Amino acid sequence: MSSTETRHYQESVTIQAPVKSVYDLVSDITRTGEWSPVCTRCWWEDDASAGQVGAWFTGRNELPHRTWETRSQVVAAEPGREFAWVVGGDRVRWGYTLTPAGTGTTLTESWDFLPGGIAMFEEKFGDDAPAQILDRTQQALEGIPQTLGAIKRIAESGTSREDDRS
Repeated sequence: MSSTETRHYQESVTIQAPVKSVYDLVSDITRTGEWSPVCTRCWWEDDASAGQVGAWFTGRNELPHRTWETRSQVVAAEPGREFAWVVGGDRVRWGYTLTPAGTGTTLTESWDFLPGGIAMFEEKFGDDAPAQILDRTQQALEGIPQTLGAIKRIAESGTSREDDRS
């Protein structure tokens, strides 16, 4: 794979909850650990800019064989329409778009492995880069439907984070 290629994947789910509620949920990155199969926790670097374009946050990711943290920057924050961020400045773009669907919401999660990320993998892993890129791609392909299913469950349950802990 050349460093100029981009990998993209997206999937959608219809949630029986208002667009505003779903947006408020997915744009609260501090709740990511409730639905992500890999990212166990996120926190804003500056609470004053939380949720706004340009805001930075850190995510802690865990798999059985490794744990790591990434810095991400919010690149889209349009309430009721889109929330997205880029990992590492130019490596991977993750995002949610929301569309009204009757009384509910169609939530689409997208993942783009950007040329900067592919180039970083080629530099970091050398001959093993294609296998590492394939592994990360597979994680996204498997993780997105799991994530959407968990977000749907949470949004349709009508419970807040505090309710879930009791």
